[in-house]
Amino acid sequence: MSGQVTASAYRLPGARGSAGAAGYLLPVVGKLLAGIPRRRILDIGCGNGVWAREFLQQDPTCQVVGIDPSASGIRLARESVPGARFEQEVATEDLLGRLGEDPFDLVISTEVVEHLYSPRTWARACWNGLAPGGTLLCSTPYHGYVKNIAIALSGGWDKHHSVHNEGGHIKFFSRATLTALLREAGFVDITFAGAGRLPGLWKSMVLRARKPQ
Repeated sequence: MSGQVTASAYRLPGARGSAGAAGYLLPVVGKLLAGIPRRRILDIGCGNGVWAREFLQQDPTCQVVGIDPSASGIRLARESVPGARFEQEVATEDLLGRLGEDPFDLVISTEVVEHLYSPRTWARACWNGLAPGGTLLCSTPYHGYVKNIAIALSGGWDKHHSVHNEGGHIKFFSRATLTALLREAGFVDITFAGAGRLPGLWKSMVLRARKPQ
């Protein structure tokens, strides 16, 4: 992309990754990131800065940059996590140039991609945000055969996919489709973990992937 931000690249106004999801994502994220370098971290869809706070509590010397299209989210993040940098930005392929930042060791993006018109743009932004050998850690609500059947049998399909919500989720990923998106962008060594609820009925799925050296 040329540096122009298009509507297809980002979420509807006001839509943000869920900070509430961090509670059940945290143990899974911690396990998947064990031993992974995280000196410099880019949080794509940072919301109110919940992950920046977590990383800085673990290691006050790390550098965290968060972006989000929500002005209110960025304002809250700046107020609550003064040790990190937060910018009202969207995930496009030239993000590092607009931020004036070098590539990062870790890109984290939780409960974001389901809100996007262009998941491929997000995937390329994650790729370009990483140094060679860097790690992507992302999550999105889980959809799989067993869970989809359970939603349908319980009569919740129309509510789950309601067309009346303003903003919200516009993409619904399975393990296979999110894995395919990351592989298309060039990521390798993709690892899957479920988060929240029982296996097969997970609230979310967390994927870790690596940018080759």
